[in-house]
Amino acid sequence: MLKEIVITVQSWGEAHRFIIQHKLWKWVLVPGLIYAILFITGMYFFGSSATGVLEYITQSLGLSDRIQQLRSSFLGFLFTLSGLMFWLTLLLFYFSFFKYICLIIGSPLFALLSRKTESIIEGRENETPTFAQVRSEAARGILTALRNCGWQSVYLVALLLLSLIPVIGWVVPLVVLLVECYYYGFSMLDYGFARNEYSRTETSRFIGQHKGLATGNGILFYLMHAIIFIAPAYAIIAGTLTVHKVKK
Repeated sequence: MLKEIVITVQSWGEAHRFIIQHKLWKWVLVPGLIYAILFITGMYFFGSSATGVLEYITQSLGLSDRIQQLRSSFLGFLFTLSGLMFWLTLLLFYFSFFKYICLIIGSPLFALLSRKTESIIEGRENETPTFAQVRSEAARGILTALRNCGWQSVYLVALLLLSLIPVIGWVVPLVVLLVECYYYGFSMLDYGFARNEYSRTETSRFIGQHKGLATGNGILFYLMHAIIFIAPAYAIIAGTLTVHKVKK
């Protein structure tokens, strides 16, 4: 798995050089602008609702009153830390849904960008994709995003409940982050596999056996949020380059 993550890290470096060499900045900026608008809007609604959700759960379970009755500063610290872990887990949970909305809305652009990348790699720069090709790959991208969202939600609900348990819940945000990275990287790699005549089942089986490829792509996507608007395009190009390496 470590070797596969290294391959993905190398692909991201190659993606940067690829974008500069082939002057693909317009392909970076357009999906990036859409993503940035969606991200800012999503975080605004999260900030407005997350604290209220945490307060509602605390009051419903009567945790505040129980902590005061126990009069233990240590227990108070444990529950405060657990509340923080729950808030972080909820943030990641919220972000996961936002991420899939972005994947669904941007699927036509992502399909075009992935196809553009592969055509340059294979020396077919003047090739123009048909509407049917883009529609087919975009539709598959949407189905893959919905499938991954469903599976990820099952895991995240269980982890969200675990995050309320002191000590055990402290590591939950890290586990949630790795699950997020895996499924997001999966979605980005799928565009490349689709054009190489892998069925969705075959792609799922292959990525399941090579989880590092998907996880590494997702990890770097998260790190790239320091420069938020370029993250989606870099993830798509790096994912296509990774699939090209795997195909060889």
